[in-house]
Amino acid sequence: MLLVIDCGNTNVVFAVYDGDVQKGQWRAATKTDRTADEYGIWLTQLMQHDGVDPAKITHAIVGSVVPGKNFDLGKLCEKYLHCKARFIGDPNVKLTSVAKVDNPREVGADRIVNAVAAHGTYKGPLIILDFGTATTFDVIDAEGDYRGGCIAPGINLSMEALHMATALLPRLQVSNPGQAPVVGTTTVAQMHSGVFWGYIGLIEGLVSRIKAERNEKMTVVATGGLAPLFATATTVIEHIDPDLTLRGLLLIHQRNP
Repeated sequence: MLLVIDCGNTNVVFAVYDGDVQKGQWRAATKTDRTADEYGIWLTQLMQHDGVDPAKITHAIVGSVVPGKNFDLGKLCEKYLHCKARFIGDPNVKLTSVAKVDNPREVGADRIVNAVAAHGTYKGPLIILDFGTATTFDVIDAEGDYRGGCIAPGINLSMEALHMATALLPRLQVSNPGQAPVVGTTTVAQMHSGVFWGYIGLIEGLVSRIKAERNEKMTVVATGGLAPLFATATTVIEHIDPDLTLRGLLLIHQRNP
C-alpha cells in the first residue's frame, strides 16, 4: 500500500491507497515544531483505529510546500513505516506536467501535482482553483503543462487580517449569506457580505480575464476545503474535486515505478 502526504501551509493531509482505492485519510495542523515521532505515533494509531495496518505500507510519496517539514516527514516514513519517501521535486521523480514559466523552481509542488491530476481526469485546457492558505488560480494547457496563474490571499487569511488590523471588527468564519441583502445593516452582516461576495467577484473576475487572455474554452476545477461553499454561489466553477492533490500524488507514484 502507498502512503500519500500532502503538506500545506495550514494542514498536512495523509492518505493510504491500496491500488486506486483510498483506504483512509487523516489531517493534522502543520506545525514546524512537530517531530517525526509525534507524527509517527499519531498517524499509526489513527491507521489502526480505521483498520489500516501500518505494516502493509510499502511506499510513500510527499508533496510539500513547507521545506522545513520535509526532514520530519521523511523520518516518519523511515522509522515508523519502514519505507523511504519520494518527494515531488526530487530529480528521480518524473512528472508528466512541465512548468513552462520563467522560473519553474518557484512553482509549488501542490500546483504541479494538481495539474497532473486535473489533466488526467478532465483533459483539455484547465483553470484550477485551489482554496488553501492562499487561493491559487492555475492555468493548464491542452497538453497538461503548467503555464502560470494567479495567487490571492486565502479567504480565512483575509478574514483574520480584517479582525487583527481593526479595533472593532470581530473574528468571523466565512459563510454564504444566502438570500440576505448584499447591503448589510449590521456590522457582522456587512462583513459576511463583503468578504463572501467580494470573493465571488474575485473568482468570477479572474476566471473571465484568464479565459479572455488565453482566448480558448477552459474547464474550471475547484479543490480545497472551501470549494463547495463558493461553488454554490457561482456558475464559473464546473467541477469540485476535493481529493485532487492526493490523486495527483498517487498518479505520479504510479508513473514512477
